[in-house]
Amino acid sequence: MPHKANAACRHHIPRAKRRVTNWAEYDAALRQRGSLTVWFSEEAIAGWKASPRTTRGGQPLFSNMAIQTGLILRTVFGLALRQTEGLIGSIIHLLGIQLAVPDHSTLGRRAQTVTLPKWTRRHAGPLQLIVDSTGLKLNGPGEWLVEKHGTTKRRSWHKLHIGLDAVSGEIVASTLTGRDIDDGSQVTALLDQVDGSVGVFMGDGAYDSADVYAAVEERHPDALVIVPPRAGAVASSQTSPTQRDGHIRNIAARGRRGWQAASGYNRRALVEAQIGRYKRVIGNALRSHTEEARRAEVAIADHVLNRMNDLGRPKSVRVS
Repeated sequence: MPHKANAACRHHIPRAKRRVTNWAEYDAALRQRGSLTVWFSEEAIAGWKASPRTTRGGQPLFSNMAIQTGLILRTVFGLALRQTEGLIGSIIHLLGIQLAVPDHSTLGRRAQTVTLPKWTRRHAGPLQLIVDSTGLKLNGPGEWLVEKHGTTKRRSWHKLHIGLDAVSGEIVASTLTGRDIDDGSQVTALLDQVDGSVGVFMGDGAYDSADVYAAVEERHPDALVIVPPRAGAVASSQTSPTQRDGHIRNIAARGRRGWQAASGYNRRALVEAQIGRYKRVIGNALRSHTEEARRAEVAIADHVLNRMNDLGRPKSVRVS
């Protein structure tokens, strides 16, 4: 980790080698991710037209599902709104069906109010929730211009906070905030989006605060909180030891690497892999210009990644 200030003091562990055991099924799932039949389904065609309104005003042409489909196609194939309009029109023409095509202005306007159905978890039982955050660019010069000419304009960012199901690999919660918002302050908002009980809550050192422990305990009293205490942390003076006190004592007895292995903290790498997947598949920047549309853009991206995950996941074993 050369960008870290204390890189020379860290343990240098060689990367583990793994072998995929279901390559045929996973290979088919990867091909399906680019199939139009996955994203422009029969359900979308059946629910394309909006239901007639009974109140005063103009009649809508497109249902919420139609706008969802258009924005999902835009996200999957990395298109601008005008190109998305062209793609939808070409699909409808090839299918030979009589459907209206939403123009790019309609897609951009309805993106601020579109709603997606809540994703249904594929895994039953208490949730193993791993949380983390990352930055998404809003505007500013690209990397090439920065490297060649430097930059005189401050780059703008938003921070994406996500909650991942460690078992199924699904994104079950997300929030979008300004870049100066503390990670721990979003734990309540993430937990409020979770259905069912949480068995394990896990995060990095940014979540080592009393407010985080209190938020988890208030909603899920039996949940195990696995957050590394900061260096130099001391146990509290309470009569009954807290979960954080237990982590501090275990680190003192086993060392930090031993505590990571014993507590299962190493599974936090799953959320970092998901963030990397988000930026490779969706991109590292937000396209929308309003906060409402940006939140919808993130929600659609979460839905797309979960749908890709649902098509098939790799199963791997470690090899020596």
